[in-house]
Amino acid sequence: MEIATLAGGCFWCTEAIFKRLKGVISVTPGYSGGSTENPTYEEVSSGRTGHAETIQIEFDSTKISFDKILDVFWHTHNPTTLNMQGYDIGTQYRSIIFYHDEKQREVAEKSKKELEQWGVFKDKIVTQIVPFKNFYSAEEYHKDYFEKNSNAPYCTFVITPKIQKLFEKYGDEVRQEFTYETK
Repeated sequence: MEIATLAGGCFWCTEAIFKRLKGVISVTPGYSGGSTENPTYEEVSSGRTGHAETIQIEFDSTKISFDKILDVFWHTHNPTTLNMQGYDIGTQYRSIIFYHDEKQREVAEKSKKELEQWGVFKDKIVTQIVPFKNFYSAEEYHKDYFEKNSNAPYCTFVITPKIQKLFEKYGDEVRQEFTYETK
């Protein structure tokens, strides 16, 4: 098992996307990249803790590679917007890859460089690639948010289209039905 820690906007969206990938064991929403220990959602939302809404992914590297996780990451959020994703604005919504070891750092930097060279995105990629330092699990009501609130307007208008895009682009690599554990 390996761990990937990513921030790509609202963790409700990223959790809903990554838990659908074959080979992913669990996805936990939380906070990384800041200075406050054990921050709350309200503290992170203020923008004063330095944390980003983050997900921590436990995955079976014999079934899904870190490269594939990054491919999904790049294509399911906008890595060219600084401190925002759609209508979610603030440093807590910035795009970051928190690498856990030298191999992850190399893979992340290579992946970013290739996307820039190929001109995949019109604008420059602003995603940070930084060493993992800490992760604080989000409050219980944030876990499985999409499954618990799929008819809520945010879920209907923001998360559901991202999941549909995931199925269209990665069909065979996405679980049609799944069970997973939230930590």
